[in-house]
Amino acid sequence: METNQLFLLSDTALRSVIDRLTPEDLGKSAPAEWSQSPEPTILDILRAHAYDEAWVPDVLSGLSTSDGDKWQELDLLGDDPIAAYDALNDTATAAVRGGVTPDSVFHFQYGDYPAEEGLVHLSLYRGFQAWMIAKHLNIPFHLSEELIAGLTEHVLPNAEEWRAFGVFPPAIDPPANADAETRLLCAVGYWVP
Repeated sequence: METNQLFLLSDTALRSVIDRLTPEDLGKSAPAEWSQSPEPTILDILRAHAYDEAWVPDVLSGLSTSDGDKWQELDLLGDDPIAAYDALNDTATAAVRGGVTPDSVFHFQYGDYPAEEGLVHLSLYRGFQAWMIAKHLNIPFHLSEELIAGLTEHVLPNAEEWRAFGVFPPAIDPPANADAETRLLCAVGYWVP
């Protein structure tokens, strides 16, 4: 699977979960390991995803936070957080659909990566967060077969290396007769029965 397609699938998965959040959900606690904020809420997590979406067109064009961070001080969510996130998501989606220059470099806060690898980083963040948010809030959700295949292809080969950097928690032994989604989530340490 091409990595721009993997991004679009992951971004769609995350949006499908975010679009089902209620105002009451936004005030609920989120796991501390999801955020650097003390006592994070789901709204804090949504704020982080909005910021990430806002940056996608800039990252695709070669900008980094060292060029200035016009998004940091803005209230990206306003009075209607879900609609505001959706608008940022639309812009990010359009940017990726518009084409990613294969030899471009993505300048993230944690380092520079070729576009192909950078899109994988953006995808794994979105795809796995979609599942974790849904699980945390008891929202019925499953990763699509296509997204599972793409994450398995592009993430699992590097899972141990990324685990050493603290990206993933320890792997989990999958239960007997686990499906593809469960095996993937166990491999990256996110599965919860």
